[in-house]
Amino acid sequence: MEPTPEQSPHHAYPDHWEADVVLRDGGTARIRPITTDDAERLVSFYEQVSDESKYYRFFAPYPRLSDRDVHRFTHHDYVDRVGLAVTIGGEFIGTVRYDRIDDRGRPASAPADEAEVAFLVQDAHQGRGVASALLEHIAAVARERGIRRFAAEVLPANNKMIKVFRDGGYTQRRSFEDGSVHLTLDLEPTEKSLAVQRGREQRAEARSVQRLLAPGSVAVIGTGRTPGGVGRTVLRNLLAAGYTGRTYAVNRAFDEDLATLDGVPAHRSLGEIDEQVDLAVIAVPAHRVPEAVADCGEHGVQGLVVLSAGYAERGAEGRELQRELVRQARSYGMRIIGPNAFGIINTAETVRLNASLAPESPARGRIGLFTQSGAIGIALLSGLHRRGAGLSSFISAGNRADVSGNDFLQYSFEDPDTDVALLYLESLGNPRKFTRLARRTAALKPVVVVKGARHSGTNPPGHAVPVSRIPDATVSALMRQAGVIRVDTVTEMVDAGLLLAGQPLPAGPRVAILGNSESLGLLTYDACLAEGLRPRPPIDLTTAASPQDFRDALAEALADGTCDAVIVTAIPWVGENGEAETGDGQVLAEALTKAVAGGSAKPVAVVHVEIGGLAEALAAASSTAAPRPRTAAPRTVSPEAGADRAATTAPEATKDRAGTTAPATPAARTGPTAPGTATATAALGTPADATADPEAPPRPGRIPAYPAAERAVRALAEAVKYAQWRRQAAVPGKIPEFLDDTIDEAGAAALIEAQLATAPDPRGRPLTHDEARELLGRYGIDVRPTLPAPDPEAAVAAAARLGYPVALKTTAPHLRHRADLGGVRLDVADEEALRRAYGELTDLLGKPAELLPVVQAMAPRGVDTVVRASIDAAAGAILSFGLAGAPSELLGDTAHRLVPATDRDAAELIRSIRAAPVLFGWRGSAPVDTAALEELLLRLSRLVDDHPEVVSVALEPVVVAPQGLTVLGASVRLAPPPARSDVGPRRLPNY
Repeated sequence: MEPTPEQSPHHAYPDHWEADVVLRDGGTARIRPITTDDAERLVSFYEQVSDESKYYRFFAPYPRLSDRDVHRFTHHDYVDRVGLAVTIGGEFIGTVRYDRIDDRGRPASAPADEAEVAFLVQDAHQGRGVASALLEHIAAVARERGIRRFAAEVLPANNKMIKVFRDGGYTQRRSFEDGSVHLTLDLEPTEKSLAVQRGREQRAEARSVQRLLAPGSVAVIGTGRTPGGVGRTVLRNLLAAGYTGRTYAVNRAFDEDLATLDGVPAHRSLGEIDEQVDLAVIAVPAHRVPEAVADCGEHGVQGLVVLSAGYAERGAEGRELQRELVRQARSYGMRIIGPNAFGIINTAETVRLNASLAPESPARGRIGLFTQSGAIGIALLSGLHRRGAGLSSFISAGNRADVSGNDFLQYSFEDPDTDVALLYLESLGNPRKFTRLARRTAALKPVVVVKGARHSGTNPPGHAVPVSRIPDATVSALMRQAGVIRVDTVTEMVDAGLLLAGQPLPAGPRVAILGNSESLGLLTYDACLAEGLRPRPPIDLTTAASPQDFRDALAEALADGTCDAVIVTAIPWVGENGEAETGDGQVLAEALTKAVAGGSAKPVAVVHVEIGGLAEALAAASSTAAPRPRTAAPRTVSPEAGADRAATTAPEATKDRAGTTAPATPAARTGPTAPGTATATAALGTPADATADPEAPPRPGRIPAYPAAERAVRALAEAVKYAQWRRQAAVPGKIPEFLDDTIDEAGAAALIEAQLATAPDPRGRPLTHDEARELLGRYGIDVRPTLPAPDPEAAVAAAARLGYPVALKTTAPHLRHRADLGGVRLDVADEEALRRAYGELTDLLGKPAELLPVVQAMAPRGVDTVVRASIDAAAGAILSFGLAGAPSELLGDTAHRLVPATDRDAAELIRSIRAAPVLFGWRGSAPVDTAALEELLLRLSRLVDDHPEVVSVALEPVVVAPQGLTVLGASVRLAPPPARSDVGPRRLPNY
C-alpha cells in the first residue's frame, strides 16, 4: 500500500516492514505500516472495540475518534512517529503506535532514543497473540530508526497488556506513578527475548499445521458430477478412510436440485453451507482458483489444500500466479498446502483424514512423512504399506508455496503421535531455520531427510526459493551437525524410518549377528565393517535351526552386555520331513517377537531371504503358534577378519568426535514420543497408548525386516550415529570465555567500516595482505608477514629484515599455493641460496612482474592445513577445514560446520575429515597441536559471526606443528552482508 503525497516526502513508505505472521491459534494475518488511506479502516476498527478496551487505551471513556485523532493516527513520518496495523481480509484487527520522546516525555527527534508505545486490539481477536506479534515488529522498526527504549503507561487493571510486556523477554523496569504502571523496555534483543520469540513461532506454526491435519469439516471444491476426476477421487478417499468430521461436495456447476453426492451434502458454493468449513480441498482449473479462494476466505475457511496445477512449475507467469495465490489466501488468514499438491493424510483415530489422491489410506503408525513431490509421495506410501508400516501424518506439499518442511518440523516436534519425521525435500526455502528446527527436533526424535535435486545447481520447477551455491557434501555435513539423518534414496529413508520408529536407539556400535546361514552372516559382518560398526563373529545356528533356536539365540544376545544391537539373518529352514520350509514366516516372527519382549532395550533387525510372509508377520506379530523344539546347537563362524581384527577395525567408533568416550549405557529416549519407550508401537502391532506412563519400562516395537544385509546394516549404522549425536547434544558445546579477553570487536568493526567506505564496488572488495593481517589480528589470529620481492635485491633486503631461513614464493593468482608447479622455495638458508632460488623461479615461471614474488620467514615444520569461512546467501556462515593440497582440493576431504561454532564443533571439525589421523601421529609421526588448531577455528568463527560483512576468509596454509601453529597466508573479502531471513521478528517467507 503506497502513501499519498500528504506523507512526509523524505521518508518513503517502508514496504520492508510488511510481513505475514502466524498467530497463536494458527491463523495468519498481515502486519503493515498505517498510511493516510487507512482513515476509514481505522474508524471501522475503533467502532468494533469495546468500551473497556478503549478505556484501557486512553485512560478515560473515549467512545469515538475525532477527525483530529484519525489524522494523527494515520499520518506518520516513519521515523519519529510510526504506526503498524494487523489486518485480516483487508480490515484492521489491531494497531500499535510509537512516538519518539525526549527525557521529559515531549515529542522529539533523533538523537533522542526513547519512544512512547501504545497498543489496541479488537476484543474478538484478543488472546490470539496479536499484541505479542505487534511488539516484536514495532521493536524491530524502532531499533532500525535508532530507538533503544520503549516507555508505556498501563492501567493496573489492564493485566493482558502488562503480560504482553512482561512476557516479551526484554529487559524492563517498572514503577507505579499517578495511578498507572510505568514500564520501560530496553529493545536490545536478549537470549530470553529470542527464546520467547522462537517459542511463540514454534507453537503458532505447529498449530497452523495441526489445523490443516485435524479439521472438523472438509469441503471438496471442484467435485465432479460423474465418477473420476481429481475432486471426486479426493471425496471418495475421504469417505473410504472413515473421516470423522463433516464432508461437503462443492461445485458451482451442480444442478440446483442436487442435494447429495456419494452420500454427502452437495452445494454450489460455500455460502450455501450452514456451518463454517475448516478445510477446503481445491480441485478446479488454475484460472478458477482465485474465485474459490475468495469464497473460502469470505466464509471463514481456516486452511486450503490446492491440488490444482499450472503455477510456478510453468515458468515466470505461473510463478506470479502462485505468489498472488499465497497473498490472497494469507489476506484471509488461511494457510496453503500446494499448489500442485498430492494431498494430506492424518491417521489419528479421532480424525481418519485422507484428503489426498492416495487410493488407500495407510495404517495408523508412528511415522510422520513430508514430501515435496507427489510421485515420491506415492512411492513412499506404497513402500511403507508393503513393509507393514503405518503413518501418523502425511503432507505432499507440491510447489510448497506456503506450508513447508520447516512447518512440518514444528508440528512433528510436539505431535504426540509421531516418533520419527521423514522428509523428502527438493529445496530449502530457509536453510538456517531448517537446521535450527531440525536440531531441536532431532534432540527429541529422529529426523530422516532425502534431498532431491542435489547436483543440479537450480531449484526444481515451481520452487521459487534462494539457490544455495554450496556443494551437496557441505549441505550433508551441515545436516549431520544438526542431528539430521541424511540418506541418499527414498528406499534408505524407509529402511531407516522403520528401524527408528520400532526399535530403541543403540548404546554403541557393537553388533551381534546370528542366523541359520553362514554366508548371509558373513555378508552382514562385512557390511557392518564397511559402515564403521564393530560386529562380533557371526553365530551360525545351521540350516537345521528351528524358530525356537532363533528365539533362544536372540534372547541370549540381547542379554549379552558386550553387544549393543542384534541382526538376525534367516533363510528357509529344514522341516521335520527334510524339506525347506519357505512359508512359515509367521512362526519365526512370533519366536523373534517373544525373545525381544523378554530381552533388554536393544535394537533388533532381521535380514531374510525367501521366507514367505516373514516381513508381514513381524509387522503384525499376531501369531500364537507354539515354537518348534530346538534341533541343532549353534556354532561361531570365524571370518577371515577374525574377532580380534573386528574389534580393532573401528577403535574410535565408541568415542565422540572430540575424543571422549561415549557411555556404554543405552541412549535414553527423552522425548514424550521417543521410539522404544512406552509410546512406541506395541509388540503386537497395535498403536501404543499415547497416555501411557512415560516412566514405564520400554515395550518392544515392531522388528523391521530387510531383504538385503546391506540395507539392514546401513539403517542400523544411521541409528548408531544418531544415538551418538543425541548423547553429545545432551551436553551442548560452549564458546570459551577466554576468547572475550583477546578479541577487539569494536576495533575490528571500525576497520571494516573504514575499508568498506573506500570500496567503489557495492559488492565489496578484497583486502590487501596487510589489511587482512590487521583485521585478523583484532581477533587474535596472527598472520606471518610477507615482504614484496620485485627483484633479487629487494628479496635479499627482505630476508635480512626477517632473518634466515626464509621462503621465497609467488603470489600470482594462478600459482598461489601451488608448490607442485615450482612456485615455492623453502628453507632458503643464506643470500647466495636466495639469489639462486630467485633466478630459478623467474627462469622457470616468468618475469617478477607476473609472479609477484614475496619473502617470508620460515615456520616450524608441521602439517599444512587450510581453514576457511564463507557466507552462503541461503545456508549462512560456514566454517570449513581440511588438509592443504590434494586431500581437500582433489579428494574433497573437507569438513564443515555452521557458524557460530562451539568448542565441540571445533573438535569434531578437525576429527571428521578422512585424513585426520595425520594430525594425531599417523605412522609414528609426532602428533600436532590440535588444541591450537581448535582455538584458531573458534576465533575465525567469532569473527564472521560478529561481523557479517566478512563474507569470505581463507587461511592457507596453516602449518600446525607439535607446539603451536603458523598462519602463512590469508585472504579476506568484505561486502555488505546478505539479508538474513532467520533473524528479526517472526514472519512467513514470500517466495
